[in-house]
Amino acid sequence: MKMQKEIVLPPELAAQLAELYETMEADYDRVAQKIGQTCTGCPDNCCDSYFLHYTYTEWAYLWDGLRSLDHDSFAEILNCSKQYVDASQTVLARGDRPQLMCPLNEKGLCKLYTHRLMICRLHGIPATMTRPDGQLLRFPGCFRCQEIVAKKFDREEDAPAMNRTQLLHKVAAIESELLDGKRHLFPKVRRTIAEMVVDGPPRVDKPFCEK
Repeated sequence: MKMQKEIVLPPELAAQLAELYETMEADYDRVAQKIGQTCTGCPDNCCDSYFLHYTYTEWAYLWDGLRSLDHDSFAEILNCSKQYVDASQTVLARGDRPQLMCPLNEKGLCKLYTHRLMICRLHGIPATMTRPDGQLLRFPGCFRCQEIVAKKFDREEDAPAMNRTQLLHKVAAIESELLDGKRHLFPKVRRTIAEMVVDGPPRVDKPFCEK
């Protein structure tokens, strides 16, 4: 049996990530204000979106938050996460995209709001991203945002948009430092929050982690 070692987010990297999240929120708020976008009174809840997360950094950060919960709260989240994983696998098996409430959501609010992950913070407003090959991608935002943009702007491209490129580069830099520059040696992460909860903290075969 191979020894496995938990990937722990050091305090200095956790602080860098928290600071980056603050930058994301500030950028988000500026764009949302220019558009006139607000979640207040929205009939939808973005927490039922099928979001996938791709870094050990955020997986470890999520577990930092989970460890701050009391026993009963964590047990409830774990149980909801198991149900989410089972239900999502059933939906995916028939070729559909799951639309299930996040196991961290309670009465419309996130139980780990301060530890919510990047896509949870960025979803909703128009955004752009330049890929490494130079291709520009544009994301229109949630349905409510798209309705506002359609009324206020002649073209979708005229609406203010949040540029995610540098933010994603900074996340990648933190990930590289966390994995000691050996990111290419680690299995790729592609998990929902529920799967991150059920699978436990991120672990890898010990030889990959040793310096």
